[in-house]
Amino acid sequence: MAIVINGSGTVTGISVGGLPDDIIDAGTLADNAVGLAQMAGGTDGNIITYDTSGNPAVVATGSSGQVLTSAGAGAAPTMAAAAGGGKILQVVSTTVTDTPSITTSSGWVDWSGLSVVITPSATSSKVLVTASVNISTNADSAQRLVRMISTSTPICIGDQVGSNRNRSTTGGNIHRGDHEMMQYSVNYLDSPNTTSATTYKMQGTDNNSDTFYLNRESADSDQADDSIGASTITVMEIGA
Repeated sequence: MAIVINGSGTVTGISVGGLPDDIIDAGTLADNAVGLAQMAGGTDGNIITYDTSGNPAVVATGSSGQVLTSAGAGAAPTMAAAAGGGKILQVVSTTVTDTPSITTSSGWVDWSGLSVVITPSATSSKVLVTASVNISTNADSAQRLVRMISTSTPICIGDQVGSNRNRSTTGGNIHRGDHEMMQYSVNYLDSPNTTSATTYKMQGTDNNSDTFYLNRESADSDQADDSIGASTITVMEIGA
């Protein structure tokens, strides 16, 4: 059938594919003339981009949870797993507000309540442990010590490893000094390298059979001028 252009501008005799290739250029199309319906079908989830030659291309759908990630100049983006490093994945904390006491000798004794359990989600995770313990003692001689335990292993140990002294932010060795209450605090980044439940706790000891007091002065706690405090231990899993 011949191509006919009549007086009204109507063209007849053209079938699909009847025009020469590349006869329609950008100048022929009006701006905003091509809508979604005129675009060729594609794959669900693909994203249109440009390749290194500047030609249209697609970014493959990727997997659930992945994010669009730049590959830098001169390369097409891709779908990749979101970075997880430095994210706080979980927090476990406990606070003791009562005023227990413990009598020690040369052995280490757990502080009742100052214990938390966390199960890391990956072996590469770090665990940030922070603890603040308010302590007084009934004697002003001998050496009183506090330490942090991971399951059964002392951590955050100071230079004198044999005595298992902790590195502390404040406090350290506890001495009586007029019944005053001292605060012992510590921050430690642990690498448990496990996905099993891990217990972090605080312990105390000295080399006499003296008594430690938690959250109060060693004098009678009913006295109006005595200090009363709260002790806490918090652990945070941080993604690698």
